[in-house]
Amino acid sequence: MALVSYEMKGQVGLITITRPEALNALNRAVLRELNEILDAVNLETTRCLIITGAGEKAFIAGADVAEMSNMDESEARIFSETGNALFRRIETFPLPVIAAINGYALGGGNELALSCDIRLCSENAVFGQPEAGLGITPGFGGTQRLARVIGSTSKAKELLFTCRNIRAEEALQIGLVSCVYRLEELLPEALKMADRIADNAPIAIRTIKRAVNEGLDMPIAEAIQREVDLFSKCFTTEDQKEGMQAFMEKRKEKVFKNR
Repeated sequence: MALVSYEMKGQVGLITITRPEALNALNRAVLRELNEILDAVNLETTRCLIITGAGEKAFIAGADVAEMSNMDESEARIFSETGNALFRRIETFPLPVIAAINGYALGGGNELALSCDIRLCSENAVFGQPEAGLGITPGFGGTQRLARVIGSTSKAKELLFTCRNIRAEEALQIGLVSCVYRLEELLPEALKMADRIADNAPIAIRTIKRAVNEGLDMPIAEAIQREVDLFSKCFTTEDQKEGMQAFMEKRKEKVFKNR
């Protein structure tokens, strides 16, 4: 594909936005290709996904302002619905998704990162939601996910209202990212984390993702019951038997078959 590349690194799928001349800005074509990439992911052989940007300056510098500037209300609605549907798809995708944020993650770039399960960034990363300065609101979930992810409505509204950018260390401090690495270390460390995830039972990992995501939208009593249901279901799998047998045999080698 012209704007998004996909390659397998062992059991890990690496998705790269490849518009470095536009700082990997999101336009309609990029959104379409990202959807097509997700369509093509082999859920039997792939255990984790990583999303990153091409080059050393930007993860995704935002949605493409040049494309948006001429949209009318109807076109803007379709654009927002398309992006939101894609990012919700990433958020609920069966596999864990890691964002390897290698530079600017502004507007739609920060919103894409927010839809991923884990966010890692490089020291040169910059985060922000500059939309109000352009006369618009965030349109790909930023008004909803930012407060949920960082756990502070006050801080989220501050960033949304002021359009202030923050750097990697502040993003780490407020819980927007999990780790900060030197630029050259970011992708190797993301791959190392993805490989560690891939070593575990895939059904269990996917079930944990469902339990966390679904539980956040439920009262705690319902969420606990959902966990009980999902926990119990694991005992119908071959992977549960393999994992516990290996533990009892003090065997480090495990063969999880995703069954």
